[in-house]
Parts: sequence; structure tokens; C-alpha cells
Amino acid sequence: FPILKYSVICRLKNLKTAFEDKYGESPLFYTCAPGRVNLIGEHIDYCGYSVLPMAIEQNILAAVSVNNSGMIQLANINPQYKDYKVSCSEDIAINKDDPKWYYYFLCGVKGIQEKFGIPRLAGMSCVVDGSIPPSSGLSSSSALVCCAGLLTMEANQKSLSKVALAEICAKCERYIGTEGGGMDQSISFLAEKGTAKLIEFHPLRATDVKLPEGAVFVISNCCKEMNKAASSHYNIRVVECRIATKMLAHHRGLDPSKVSKLSQVQTELNASLEEMLAMVEEVFHPEPYTREEICKLLSITSEKFSTEVLSANTQQETHFKLYQRSKHVYGEAARVMSFKSVCDSEPVDAIRLLGDLMNQSHVSCRDLYECSCPELDQLVDICLKSGAVGSRLTGAGWGGCAVSMVPSKKVESFLKAVRDAYYTPDPRRAAMEKQSLFVSKPAGGAALFLED
Repeated sequence: FPILKYSVICRLKNLKTAFEDKYGESPLFYTCAPGRVNLIGEHIDYCGYSVLPMAIEQNILAAVSVNNSGMIQLANINPQYKDYKVSCSEDIAINKDDPKWYYYFLCGVKGIQEKFGIPRLAGMSCVVDGSIPPSSGLSSSSALVCCAGLLTMEANQKSLSKVALAEICAKCERYIGTEGGGMDQSISFLAEKGTAKLIEFHPLRATDVKLPEGAVFVISNCCKEMNKAASSHYNIRVVECRIATKMLAHHRGLDPSKVSKLSQVQTELNASLEEMLAMVEEVFHPEPYTREEICKLLSITSEKFSTEVLSANTQQETHFKLYQRSKHVYGEAARVMSFKSVCDSEPVDAIRLLGDLMNQSHVSCRDLYECSCPELDQLVDICLKSGAVGSRLTGAGWGGCAVSMVPSKKVESFLKAVRDAYYTPDPRRAAMEKQSLFVSKPAGGAALFLED
């Protein structure tokens, strides 16, 4: 294998052995795709705004052979994830109502098949191994989609840029029912070791962001799982932002049917984020809006609202918090740009300033976007009391992980304090602590490699 961390080489060797035991042959090649932690910019990528993540060392690995079997065979190192196979001549069906691990994999396969119009895919045998805690907000599902997209491209002798792969994988993950904005797939492909990235959309591009010396980022899992494809919380927020977009457009004389993202309203009006926040205060009332009120204000029928605004798994929703959601998005978009500005200018008090922005982000996620949970709030509070200068939920929320910025000199005492206060008192958390509390450095992006 190429020069890799010892722990990754050990996993690859185990993966090779499992592959040989399963299929009676050696893998032809291997792919990997990392998870990510979003340092700031939560729930704004699908509104068209820039985000600031970094890839983490935890990743999805896959061993692959290509054959003429006419089948795609999938297996997982973890025995709790069942084997699956599908014929290469069948239309790949993905069950949105039952988001099993192999359906995420098949999203990536289907994305490449549709991109190139491949009538019959190459036969493949695959074994997958993951070190990203599932449903933790560290993007294990998107890493699996990206890993599958990359290996399907290679197995079918196609070629794409990293940017194109990221865009395809962002689009095809929607087959599982998640209306994401593309951050997770973008950082998984475009990440580079040693640097965070500002990810911008339309067009997709990534810019290095040098993180300040003297502090590290610590990830801590609250141990409450949240699968965003299995619940409607996430997609309800996407829909609320879409409605807020159309309401703001209508208020300012724009055609609501021409815009679907809050960033588009700002662009059309050539307004600043501060002006958009003032507009939110002017246009929306804090009380939830009913379907009837929205339809009346937009002059559309209830049927049109259901078919053109709501998504498949939000049809039952009756009330929408437009003020709170749009205020979070515009405020969070401004915090992302402030975070990058501090990193670029390197002021003396950079660590404190970045910590303040992270803390403001968590408060906004908790109070305006309502995507936190009691366990995450407790964990963030403990992290701050244990020496973090900033701490916030990361990922979709409603469970999963917090990310904390900790002065380098305080890391050991911080880890001990969080361990003692959050993990040790609870037997279930204590059992998960080793994979739930760790320092993370910016890792590299998705890769494909052969054995030497």
C-alpha cells in the first residue's frame, strides 16, 4: 500500500483478508472516503451558502474486484450490516423508507450509472469497512456514497474530476430521501491534509483555510444517534427555508417560482447579510405560519403548495417557523465569513474570536433552528466548563457530535474532564467513549489505491 497511517494499513490488511475469505480472490483495488466535521456553517449549504468543514481521519474503506458475474455483491466487515446483492441488468431500486447501509452504497452506484448512461454495469464484489461512528453527525452516510461512487467509476473504466464526483454524489444521495446541500460530499472529495476548507457552491469550489496554531479541535459524541434519512426533522427544515425564500421574494416583488434558496434572494436583491437579517425582522412574525396563511400570502392553492413546495416526507406538516429558520441561516452565513476572515488575518486573539463564533453558532442552532437535543446541550456545556473556548453541535443535529476548540496546552485536562463528567457516569456512554471522544486533525480527501 502507499504511505498510510499504520492504523489504516492494519484495517486494509483485515479488509483484504475478509475479502479473500468471502469471495475466494484478492481485491483489484481499494477506495476510501473520509468523514468530516463542520467547524461552522450548519444547515446553510442547502440554502446556497458557504460552509467551513474539514475532513477527519475516520473514513469508509472498500475493497473491490471487477468480474463478469453480472452481479454487484456487497458485504460489510461489521456483522450487524447484512450482505446484499443486485443484478447489473436490473434497475437499481433504493428504498427511502428503509435506509439500510447498502442503499447508501447503491446511491453512489446509481449516480455514476446515470451520469454516463451505462446500460449494464460491470460486475463487482465489494467488502466495506467503516471507522466513522454511524448516525453521529460526522457524515458516515455521505462518505459511503462517495466511496461507492468512486469505486463504481473506476470499475466501469470512467473518469471524472473530484468536483464532478462531489456534485454527482451530492445529487444521488437524494435517492435515499435526504435533501442535502452538498457540503458532506464536497469535503469528502476536495479535502487536503492539514487544512480546513471554505466550500462555496454554484460553482462548487474549495479554498484552503489555515487554522490557528495553539488550539486543536476535539470531537465528542453525545451518544444519541440521529439518522437524517430515517426522520423528517432535516427535510422539514429544508422546506421551511424554501417557504421563507418564496415569502421574502414575494415581499420584495421578485417571482417566488424563480427562487428556492435563501441565498438567491440576497443575490437578486444585491443585499448584504445584515440587510437580509433586517428584512427577516421586517417581514416575518415569530409565531409559526399555517399552510393556509402561507398559501394566502403567496396566492397559491393548497395543492400547488403540496406538490411544488413540500417534499415527499413533509406532506403532513401544518406549521412552519419561517422567522426562526431564516434568521439562523443568514446569521450563520455571516459567521462563516467572519470565521474565515479571522483565520486569514491571524489576529492575536484569533482563538478567542473563533471560539465566540462557534458558541454563537450553537445558540442559534439550539434556539432558532431547533436542531439540538438535551444530550448535545449538556455535552456542549460540559465542554465549555472543561476548558474549550468554543463548542457547538456539528452535523445535522438532534443527536450526534459536538466539536470543541481547545487550547493545545489544555487538551489532556479537557479530555479527562469531559470523560469524567459526561461518559464515565453512564455505563452505555462509558462503553462507547474510546470512539466517541478524540482530537481531530484535517485529513485528506477520497482516494483510490492499489496494493504494491
